[in-house]
Amino acid sequence: MNLIDIRLVGTQILGFLLLLWALRAWVWGPVLKGLEQRKQAIAGRFADADRAQAAADALKAQYEQKLKGADAEARARIQQAMAEGQKLAGEVKAQAQAESQQRLERAADEIERERERAKEGFKLQVVSLSIRAAEKILRQKLDNESQRKLVGEFVDEVGAL
Repeated sequence: MNLIDIRLVGTQILGFLLLLWALRAWVWGPVLKGLEQRKQAIAGRFADADRAQAAADALKAQYEQKLKGADAEARARIQQAMAEGQKLAGEVKAQAQAESQQRLERAADEIERERERAKEGFKLQVVSLSIRAAEKILRQKLDNESQRKLVGEFVDEVGAL
């Protein structure tokens, strides 16, 4: 009793080997080739993604640098504007003080001129009164009491001015 038939086993082995060879030639090769192509496509996509990520990181760094530069520039402009404002305020203050000083000087000059005019007017009045008093004295022959009365009137007129 031969349970194993060698011919049958040999035929099955030969059929299995032929099947493996056929699968390898027509199926396994294209499947491996397809898998390799897919592996390369996935690797290419990862490489593209890495390049895109690197480009995005570089762009992000560039934008952050520009943002820092813009912040620094904005701060510099604000400081410059503040300095110009302070300078302008100082100039306006100095100009206002100069104008105020000029007005004070003009007012003092005007007061001095008015004082001189008043003195001149007073002198003219004194002269006029003196002339009138002299005229009165000359027109009258006066005694001592009349002269005192006349001088008193003159002094009263001068005091009223």
